[in-house]
Amino acid sequence: MTDESYIKLTIELAKKGAGSVSPNPLVGAVVVKNERILGAGFHEKFGGRHAEINAIEKAKENIEGATLFVNLEPCSHHGKTPPCVDRIIAEKIKRVVIGTLDMNPLTSGKGVKKLKSAGIDVKVGILEKECIGLNKFFFKYITKKLPYVSLKSAQTVDGRIADKSGESAWISSLSSRKYVHSLRAQYDAVLVGKGTVEKDDPKLTVRLVEGRNPKRIVLDTSLNIKLSHRIFTKNKDKNLIVITSKKNAGRKRKINKLNILGATVLFAKEESDEKINLKSALKELYKIGIASVLVEGGSQVFTSFIKKNLFDDMLMFISPKILGCGVPVIGNLGIKNLQKSVKAKIGNVEKIGNDILLELYK
Repeated sequence: MTDESYIKLTIELAKKGAGSVSPNPLVGAVVVKNERILGAGFHEKFGGRHAEINAIEKAKENIEGATLFVNLEPCSHHGKTPPCVDRIIAEKIKRVVIGTLDMNPLTSGKGVKKLKSAGIDVKVGILEKECIGLNKFFFKYITKKLPYVSLKSAQTVDGRIADKSGESAWISSLSSRKYVHSLRAQYDAVLVGKGTVEKDDPKLTVRLVEGRNPKRIVLDTSLNIKLSHRIFTKNKDKNLIVITSKKNAGRKRKINKLNILGATVLFAKEESDEKINLKSALKELYKIGIASVLVEGGSQVFTSFIKKNLFDDMLMFISPKILGCGVPVIGNLGIKNLQKSVKAKIGNVEKIGNDILLELYK
């Protein structure tokens, strides 16, 4: 097998930690000697042993002189666990092949430097693009101190997310809905506006596939949402967050009722139009360790994220239906000519059930 083949394997191993390691990165590692895999592992949970250590521990033979393959640069600093490079050096591993450098300032380049200083042959940049893409959530979180934001919509061909009466069930196919549930399991949180809760009464949980539930976030500037909706009454895992204006910090009675229902209340700045300042809200989410957010609606929330340039990608599930009228996925952005339009790059395009998934990047 080639270096690329082993790094591909580390990527697949790393994916097993999706939904369990955030805000840490997804990492997989393989120990190889004489073209035989002696040990393989991945970072399984936040605060747990790193992938390199798991791979080393699973080796049943002497790994002195072996090659370690890992998709992300091994850490060189003390965190919740000791530095991985120290263990690699102690085990007398001869060669380390790394997919990409870590963007964390505590580690970036330092792990490689320490390994080289110990006389270990180090190779960096194997399938680098794929390795960076694997940890796009982590890299945005650690470098920008903001969560990665994806806007997800289920829409008709003519860009409607609901009909004229506001009815939206079901625009997309069952296959698309299952895909969305698998997405929810990968993100730290799912976010909607108060209007979506009031119109659709969503649960925002993972039900159609196996996976852990994300945190559920509701934007409510005025903090006047009714607590009879399912997102509150079915909040058994206590993973609900309500983000409201700082001016509501003194409303102890309502806040206490939310706390009793297992909801955490965060306070963000308010815009002049009496809407939540989204960047302020994202900063509050960063502070509590949320590295990725899947925005699921509604139209006003989508429009605000795009208008403020606070999204990283868009996942558009396009159903072969035409309404001609109804609720648009994106409202008025205040753009008056084509030259000032929001530009996006097409990423993945695939058919899911009877729908098309269009992935767009800024």
